Amino acid sequence: MSVALRNAQRAVPVRRAPLRRAVCALRAALGASRFDVGLVCAGNGLMRRLNGAYRQRPELTDVLSFPFHRVAAGELPRPRCRDEYNLGDIFLGVEYIHQQCRAAGEDFDSALVVTAAHGLCHLLGYQHDTKTEWQQMYQKEMEILEELNRLTGASLRPLTAGLF
Repeated sequence: MSVALRNAQRAVPVRRAPLRRAVCALRAALGASRFDVGLVCAGNGLMRRLNGAYRQRPELTDVLSFPFHRVAAGELPRPRCRDEYNLGDIFLGVEYIHQQCRAAGEDFDSALVVTAAHGLCHLLGYQHDTKTEWQQMYQKEMEILEELNRLTGASLRPLTAGLF
């Protein structure tokens, strides 16, 4: 199945091929390789509009996930037909992520991958509204990032490390 990546902004250059490869590896680590996923690299304007429309928070954010299926955390969808082999769409606020990376002195490409991992976990039902949910999501992010690190030699860590 595929990872459809679209760069819908022009403010920040995005290395699409490495990002797509990383998302494919993360999807495999989640056991979801047979599912399609959409990945949109968005600018600040689009992220603010989407966050306002869907979360009633018209402010910038780094990632928004729109699952195709409603599943409990850690469950894979059970498609009934070929068209349902879709996890959903992830919008990466690349302009906002880039600004945060510059301010913190972090690597932008690594931050995109970690943020995409976070978005993938949201597509599979993981949340972080409570400490228990956060622990479960953190553990899953850690697990899939460790697999990616093993494959690539990177040393990526979960986004939600200090949430609770």
